[in-house]
Amino acid sequence: MAQDMNTLTSRIVWTGALFILVFLSGLWLNRMGRPINTVVLTIHKLIALSTLILIGVTIYQVNQVVPLNATAWIVVVITGVLFVGTIVIGGLLSLEQPVMAVSLVHKISPFLTVASTIVSMYLLANPQP
Repeated sequence: MAQDMNTLTSRIVWTGALFILVFLSGLWLNRMGRPINTVVLTIHKLIALSTLILIGVTIYQVNQVVPLNATAWIVVVITGVLFVGTIVIGGLLSLEQPVMAVSLVHKISPFLTVASTIVSMYLLANPQP
């Protein structure tokens, strides 16, 4: 069980580090302006996708050891929806003529995704029956 907690702690730290990289690469993209640099955009997308995969694998593996309760599942689903929504909105933002509302939503949604992920990781680290 101690090894499982060390692995979970390590994954939580990696998730936080990846989120920081997603934000930094997003700021880098924003500062570069248009036209969007394809290399930086690809790096940004790959880091975000890696973060989503790490979170998904972590949730799956924790659920195998200690089944998640209904509250945890609700938060995990909300986190997933927010994460995928943020990725979709980011994709719309990379279009040639994005709608202004898309830009505003993409400035807010990553913070909601991080907040929800923090709650999810807390519930994973502290499972309740």
